[in-house]
Amino acid sequence: MVRGRVKWFDTAKGFGFVVSDECEADILLHANVLRNFGQSTVADGAEIVVRIQQTQRGVQAVEVVSIAAVNVTPAAIIEDGTELSAEELATLPLLPARVKWFDKAKGFGFANVFERPQDVFVHIEVLRTSGFADLQPGEAICLRVIEGRRGQMAVQVLSWETAAKHGA
Repeated sequence: MVRGRVKWFDTAKGFGFVVSDECEADILLHANVLRNFGQSTVADGAEIVVRIQQTQRGVQAVEVVSIAAVNVTPAAIIEDGTELSAEELATLPLLPARVKWFDKAKGFGFANVFERPQDVFVHIEVLRTSGFADLQPGEAICLRVIEGRRGQMAVQVLSWETAAKHGA
């Protein structure tokens, strides 16, 4: 097992690389290994723990153990300028949802929480602080949601599998 950070990950190419002080070479991170963890993307610079193996082509990740965003303050900034502490954020329930659409270029998108009629706004900064680079339509996720000035908005995004593993 090796702890490192995501150097870069390109969804279109289907792979990226992890760098670690524990390994001399860059570690190949294939999209399938990331998908097995429950995410289709990962933010550049995110802290990551992976199980690796040496192959003829170099070092490859064979399993993602955990992903955490890097340089994230322990509070979520809400649109009106107030902040939620890490403790306050953790008290919000995790809601199962599916991505309706997300446009990385626009910097936002929407998700549908199961059994709720209104859409939940997802901002790219919330996505980055949650360790994601992008979301795909139909992707299963879990959200922590607050009521903002213009409706419901996500303040944290977790992969479905991460939430399930941690009993959320």
